[in-house]
Amino acid sequence: MPDQKHVTPDAAEVPGEEQAEPVLPEAVRQRVIALAAAAITGMPADEVPGPLRRVAGFAPNRRARLGGSLIAAQLATDPLFRQRVGSRVLDAAGELGSAVRDGETPAAADPVEVAALAYLGRPDGWQALVAGAIEALRLDEENSAISQRLAAAEHRAARAEHERAVAKVEAEKARDELNRLRAEADALREQVRSLTRSLREATAREKKAAEMLATEKGRAARAAADAEAELRRVRAKLLDAELAASGSKAAAKEARAVDDTRLWLLLETIGRAAVALRRELALEPASKLPADFVAETAAERPGMPAKSSARALEADDPARLDQLLALPKAHLVVDGYNVTKRGFGDVALEQQRSRLVGALGGLAAQCGAEVTVVFDGAEKLVAVPPTPRGVRVLFSKKGETADDLIRQLVRAEPPGRPVIVISSDREVADGVRRHGAYPLSADTLLRRIARA
Repeated sequence: MPDQKHVTPDAAEVPGEEQAEPVLPEAVRQRVIALAAAAITGMPADEVPGPLRRVAGFAPNRRARLGGSLIAAQLATDPLFRQRVGSRVLDAAGELGSAVRDGETPAAADPVEVAALAYLGRPDGWQALVAGAIEALRLDEENSAISQRLAAAEHRAARAEHERAVAKVEAEKARDELNRLRAEADALREQVRSLTRSLREATAREKKAAEMLATEKGRAARAAADAEAELRRVRAKLLDAELAASGSKAAAKEARAVDDTRLWLLLETIGRAAVALRRELALEPASKLPADFVAETAAERPGMPAKSSARALEADDPARLDQLLALPKAHLVVDGYNVTKRGFGDVALEQQRSRLVGALGGLAAQCGAEVTVVFDGAEKLVAVPPTPRGVRVLFSKKGETADDLIRQLVRAEPPGRPVIVISSDREVADGVRRHGAYPLSADTLLRRIARA
């Protein structure tokens, strides 16, 4: 057993005297609290002191963590509670608890565990057990500290040995590097001597080249003066040639303008003659092909008189419009306000648009052709009429007229598709005719609508 110098020898043998509470090391104190916290589990409620009832329902670990100070204080001040806890703890410790009750300490026992059991159970000589355990802990701590110092010393010695080995290797590397640098220095000195010789030779060559350059500069200056004089002569000749060419270009341009004027007059004459001839002959789109006429002629009975040819239709005859609308995939484009102001201009613009769009809806339903009506000024609209089936209503954008939009519609159609444009504007009619459309007057459409 260790020396029990911190314990009064006869303290455990004096009955009825209050024994002084020993100062426990932190490890023993924590183990005492853990054992007491575990012993509270299952203890009747009336045996648990009032201050500890708040933590009695916790788990042992949480009870020890949150109520450790309360448990330690209660153990120090409540002998009855400490006796109950000690009895439970010694019973739970088994052989070690029995040994502590007998005042013995097994050789292999943990000093912390022995001290905690002795403190809680307080058998005869418990202070000696606690003191012995505390002394054993102190010796263990000293031994541990000595072991740590020895380990640190050994580590420092190993590190010093390692550093000596590293220093030796580094010294060898430094010697090798020094030898290499000496060799490089010798090579550099030889290279410097060679470069010095090359520099002297280059200086001599440079001096000779400077002398030759001065000579060549004199020759170049003389050649430049001769070339400048020659350039002035060539420029004078070039100016004369440009003046002559300018006169030739002006004459050629004037002749080309005369030819273009003659060609334009010729083409305009031919075009107007073709338009006049078409209008004079009242040529209309053919509703029958040549083979159809041959078939009809062959089908006539002998002796029957031939049918008379159809009369030439007037320019504003609605029958002409019907013939054009009967063509396959016909597209009727109407200049809206040009028609409405001519037919019913005495009413408001909204009423004009509504009447025209409604009439065109009926015409589209009759002939099945595509119908597009164009009005000016989308930004000035107050009301837009409902669009019947088969009729497309378009409004020109800002900065654009309905005439421009009509021309775009005609140009967008593929060559060969019959496009009929209704407008009494001569400029519009001439423009769309040049693109293969059939222009008809507004009166033609108005008469067709009135007939319907």
